[in-house]
Amino acid sequence: MAGVVSIVVSGDLVLDEPDGAHWLSGIAPAIRAGDLAVGHLEVPHTASLHELHGDVPAPGAPVENLQALAEAGFGLVSLAGNHMADCGPQGIADTMAGLDGVGIGHCGAGANLAQARAAVWRDVGGRRVALLSYNCVGPENGWAGVDSPGVAWLRVETEDGAPIAPSANMVRMDNDVPGVLAADIAAARAQGADLVLVALHKGIVHTPARLAPYERAIAHAAVEAGADVVIGHHAHILRGIEFYRGRPILHGMGNGCVVTRALSPAQDHPARAAWAERRKKLFGFEPDPAYTLAPFHPEAVNAMLARLDWAADGGIALSIIPVHVEAPGRPVLATGEAGARVRRYVEDITVAAGLPPITVADDGAVREKAA
Repeated sequence: MAGVVSIVVSGDLVLDEPDGAHWLSGIAPAIRAGDLAVGHLEVPHTASLHELHGDVPAPGAPVENLQALAEAGFGLVSLAGNHMADCGPQGIADTMAGLDGVGIGHCGAGANLAQARAAVWRDVGGRRVALLSYNCVGPENGWAGVDSPGVAWLRVETEDGAPIAPSANMVRMDNDVPGVLAADIAAARAQGADLVLVALHKGIVHTPARLAPYERAIAHAAVEAGADVVIGHHAHILRGIEFYRGRPILHGMGNGCVVTRALSPAQDHPARAAWAERRKKLFGFEPDPAYTLAPFHPEAVNAMLARLDWAADGGIALSIIPVHVEAPGRPVLATGEAGARVRRYVEDITVAAGLPPITVADDGAVREKAA
C-alpha cells in the first residue's frame, strides 16, 4: 500500500547455539519482508565469564550470531531484560559494540541510566520510528544507575516489599512510572519521532494466558504517556492482545527464536540445572523431550510475529504472522491448519486473560471483536 510502512515485531531472541542463521531461517523471510524489524535480545553476546548474582545467570551467546540477526533482517533490538546484565558490564559493552558493528540499533542498556533510557530510532519511508525499552521484573542489581551500567527500568512494587526479581510476586506499578514514561517519550518526540514503540519486559513466565495485576496498568500508562504501540516480552509463551485508546498492546510476544542449552537439566552448571528442574514444579509443566534447545511449556510451540502497517495518516493496522516451533527449537512460519491453530490460540488466551475479545482473521488481521 502506498505510504504504508510495515514493521515486523518479534519476541525474545536467544541464540546460544552455533550457526544462528540456521535457527533464524524459518522466520527470516517474514522478518525481511517488513520495512523494519524489531526484536528483543534476551542475553548478552560476549565471551565474558562473569556471572551476576540475583537471578539464574544466562551464559553469554556467541558474538558472531549478531551478524545472523542482521542478515535475518533485524534493524532494532530492545535490551532491557532480566538477563542482559548477567555477564556484567563487559557483557553489556560487548553486546552493544557487536550490535553497532553489524548495524543493528539498540536501546534499553548502557553505561548509565540516561544512556539506557534513551530511545533508538530508524528513518523509514521518510518517517522516524523510535524504540524505548524497560525492564519491569528485575533483578534490581542488573538495573542501570546514574553512574553505573545496566538496563533501563520501571519499578513495580512487590506484594511483600521484597526486592524486585523475576521470582517475586509483583502487583502494582510505582507511582513514578507514568512520569518516567512521559519524560522519555517526550524526549523521543523532540528528536523527531513520528511513531514511538515501547518495549516492556514484564509478566509471569511459563504460564498460559495469565497476566500479573500490574501488566495492563503499566501498558496503559505507556499509551497514556504517548506510546503508539506497546510490546511485551519475558514470559516465553504468548500472551493476549489488547487495544487501548485505539493503540495496540501486545502483552507478550513469546519466543521469537530461543535455542539454548542453559535450560536443560543435563548440564554442568549447578544453578542452571537446578532451575531447569525447579521451574517444572513451580509452573506445573513437563517439557517435550524432543525440544532439547527450547524446553518450554508445551503451549509455547504456538508462536508468532506481529506486523504493524503504519499508514501515512498515523493509523496502525495490526496483524499476526503465525509461527510454529519445531523440535529441537527452530521457529518456522505456520501455514494451513498450523497457522489456524495459532490464530485461534491468540484469540483464546486473550479472553482467558480477561482482556476484551479480539478476532484474528485468516489473513492475520487483528481487530477488537464487535459487541
